Amino acid sequence: MTRALLASRNAKKLRELRRIVAAEGIARLEIVGLDEVPAFPEAPETGATFEENALAKARDAARETGMPAIADDSGIAVDALNGMPGVLSARWSGKHGDDDANLDLLLGQLGDVPDERRGAAFVCAAALVIPGVDEIVVRGEWRGTLIRERRGTGGFGYDPIFVPAGSAITSAEMSAEEKDAESHRGRALRQLVPHLQRL
Repeated sequence: MTRALLASRNAKKLRELRRIVAAEGIARLEIVGLDEVPAFPEAPETGATFEENALAKARDAARETGMPAIADDSGIAVDALNGMPGVLSARWSGKHGDDDANLDLLLGQLGDVPDERRGAAFVCAAALVIPGVDEIVVRGEWRGTLIRERRGTGGFGYDPIFVPAGSAITSAEMSAEEKDAESHRGRALRQLVPHLQRL
């Protein structure tokens, strides 16, 4: 059994990657998270792009553990805000990971934006670093629009206000399987599958 590290403490991300690996039939690969390996100093996310942050996290994790490492950086790019919050999505309100505060701030900033100009995309860059062998970086995007009130309790982050293109429900109202099939992270991680199959 080969082990690969997802350089994250986010249990939902870990479950999502494990579901994708299982769905692709990669039986000999075990995905573990940061809480399952000895702790090491994690560098802050200081890159200007999702790709830079994902690759830096994967490189750190591979170097510190010697394991193939997967990392992602994701967020929402809002058309009316010239692509922001972007890499600042998780700390848009000033405090990292405060979903409610981030949502409130974004909704406030878009208060006067008409419905037809509320386009946005969830973006995910995912990196796989295989120590001494290869570095792969891929990108997935999920287009949609932002509504004015939260709907749904699934997912996290900006899911309750994001209605994917062609859908009538928010990504927070989707089942985990529906979201995996469509989401930016799912799209990015599935691009890594051929490389994971070779581990």
